[in-house]
Amino acid sequence: MIIARTPEELRAARDALGPVSFVPTMGALHAGHIALIEAAKAAGLPVAASIFVNPTQFGPKEDFARYPRDEAGDIDQLEKAGCALVWLPSADIMYPPKSATSIMLLGPALHWEGTARPGHFSGVATVVAKLFSQVRPATAYFGEKDWQQVQVVSRMVADLCLPVEIVPVPTVREVDGLALSSRNRYLSPPERKAAPRLYTALTRAAQDILAGKEVAATLHHARQELALAGMVPDYVALVHANTLEPISGLVRPARLIAAAKLGNVRLLDNVAVG
Repeated sequence: MIIARTPEELRAARDALGPVSFVPTMGALHAGHIALIEAAKAAGLPVAASIFVNPTQFGPKEDFARYPRDEAGDIDQLEKAGCALVWLPSADIMYPPKSATSIMLLGPALHWEGTARPGHFSGVATVVAKLFSQVRPATAYFGEKDWQQVQVVSRMVADLCLPVEIVPVPTVREVDGLALSSRNRYLSPPERKAAPRLYTALTRAAQDILAGKEVAATLHHARQELALAGMVPDYVALVHANTLEPISGLVRPARLIAAAKLGNVRLLDNVAVG
């Protein structure tokens, strides 16, 4: 596996490899990330991954400083997974002095995480566009756990005519249903026991909506379930799967999305409806 830390090393690696599939990450890798690598490998191209904890997608009171970092362990996992290239840029490479450009978004970035975390998606879109420009992938793989992020990146790629195909990969879960996340390691044992109830509540709500139950009442009940599990929900919403606009009835494609605070950890999850 090639390890590139400078633009020159990255360009040389890309010239040697030819077309690649790409998996951008912030490190702290788990089985969900490896599933992205496996999906990318199945497409038949060499796989490039990046590790960069992007400061511009964190708010001033968020966990950038304590976000888990394990570069050596991450590199070992990527090599064992069959990755051909890992790009490890520094903050100075990604955001040189006097940088003055960022991507501003509307559409699927406006609500939910866009409201709860102002500036988050601008940071995501800006760093992803930079990574695409540097790595020049044919395809890029993103996990569906961050459903809104997938739609935001897909919209950005379409709007800016970027020559990369975005490939969503289904959420990887623990046996009890908890969506894998780098931040799950912060859950205390009692919180870890309660955390799967987010997925349970969403799954039950999806079944109820498909059965014809009233949407507002169903969402209210789901929020109550989360509160009983010790969570503080930011939102539980039925949305159009692509635009992320809220919907009051079953319009396909539909998605149930949710974010809830459990202790010091903010959990995200989503399920398809129908």
